[in-house]
Amino acid sequence: MAELRALVAVKRVIDFAVKIRVKPDKSGVVTDGVKHSMNPFCEIAVEEAVRLKEKKLVKEIIAVSCGPPQCQETIRTALAMGADRGIHVEVPAAQAESLGPLQVARVLAKLAEKEKVDLLLLGKQAIDDDCNQTGQMTAGLLDWPQGTFASQLTLEGDKLKLEREIDGGLETLRLKLPAVVTTDLRLNEPRYATLPNIMKAKKKKIEVLKAGDLGVDLTSKISVVSVEDPPQRTAGIKVETTEDLVAKLREVGRI
Repeated sequence: MAELRALVAVKRVIDFAVKIRVKPDKSGVVTDGVKHSMNPFCEIAVEEAVRLKEKKLVKEIIAVSCGPPQCQETIRTALAMGADRGIHVEVPAAQAESLGPLQVARVLAKLAEKEKVDLLLLGKQAIDDDCNQTGQMTAGLLDWPQGTFASQLTLEGDKLKLEREIDGGLETLRLKLPAVVTTDLRLNEPRYATLPNIMKAKKKKIEVLKAGDLGVDLTSKISVVSVEDPPQRTAGIKVETTEDLVAKLREVGRI
């Protein structure tokens, strides 16, 4: 089987260690002056693509991200991990906040066709919106087989053997290439980029495109009405007996 070409989607998100703050006008969360990094599930997707390349099963890895100019930092991280080149679909910061899974899926589908890739890898979800929809929508738009929540990945000729966790245990799928795969936490442990590779990544090419260049309309039909902090938990109370517990539950209308 000829070596494959892989497209890996990487998303810039607020770093997982940052405490999220809601804007005073409740229109969203505060992003200015806040540390951002690559979505952890996207790191797993990049790592898996690099491992396939190290096994001589993939010949080229293309990292793609949609968003403001700062997304190029995220692409550079993917390049430092081992991706060969990057594509940045530039979207103004204000518009990027309203980007939903469907808009991103349309971009990824067009790029997959344009680059003639055999494998599209994504994280199963992003830690900012937790949508878990982009991979599935992209597969639908391309009419490609899809394997979601992959915990193990093996290439077998022109097919992809994929193991995924389900409620009842493990499920094994065999997908005919080209295919879309979304990655789960147990698939691998992403590597840290070494200093020499970080320096090399600065010289790797990042192509900058507009969504219009791909014929994609990024207008979203969903608008955010309000973003609010979850209600604070009130302190609990202790009761001495079962009777006291039942009485208290009746008092608050739970039984």
